[in-house]
Formats: sequence, C-alpha cells, structure tokens
Amino acid sequence: MNSNQVEGKLQDIGGKIQEEAGKLVGSDEQQVKGLKNQVEGKTQEKLGDAQEKLHDATK
Repeated sequence: MNSNQVEGKLQDIGGKIQEEAGKLVGSDEQQVKGLKNQVEGKTQEKLGDAQEKLHDATK
C-alpha cells in the first residue's frame, strides 16, 4: 500500500463523516464538502492503485 492509497482512503472516510455531520446539523454546505472530499479521496486512492499496479508490473 502506498501513500496515495492511504491518504485517499483517509480523505474518503473523513468526507463520509463530514457529510453525515452535515446531515445531523442540517448543513447542506457541509454535506456537499463531505461529498467533494469523498470524490477527491476515491480519486487519490485510484491513483495509488494504478501506481501500485505499475510498480508490480515493472518488477
């Protein structure tokens, strides 16, 4: 597991928490920010997956 995979997963989880917190307090803004963080996190995680596959393929 590389740093992009780890950081992406953490950002995705943080975004889920932020989205749920936004729902609890009725803040559409926080919900949207949470969803944005989830998308960014998943994107970074996919980048890390691609890097890992490339690394494995060049061994």
